[in-house]
Amino acid sequence: MITAIVMIKAEVARIPEVAEAIAEIGGVSEVYSVTGGVDLIAMVRVRGHEDLAEVIPGRVNKVPGVLSSDTHIAFHAYSNHDLEAAFSLGME
Repeated sequence: MITAIVMIKAEVARIPEVAEAIAEIGGVSEVYSVTGGVDLIAMVRVRGHEDLAEVIPGRVNKVPGVLSSDTHIAFHAYSNHDLEAAFSLGME
């Protein structure tokens, strides 16, 4: 399982509809509306690196109202929770 954190700049007036559209994309597990240098943060969880290209530039970046995105790949999670179990829910 590969986790990518996608920082998204969107047209301000369209943030709610952009967030909803992104949340419907397969591979996107969560979308957060945030303040600061970006408008939205999307958590993308896929099986392989090649799937990232399909989800992020192939679908997320094509949502009307998305101006730009910056992707960060998570290599390790530091937590007191069993994240591996949580991330594998619903996955074979």
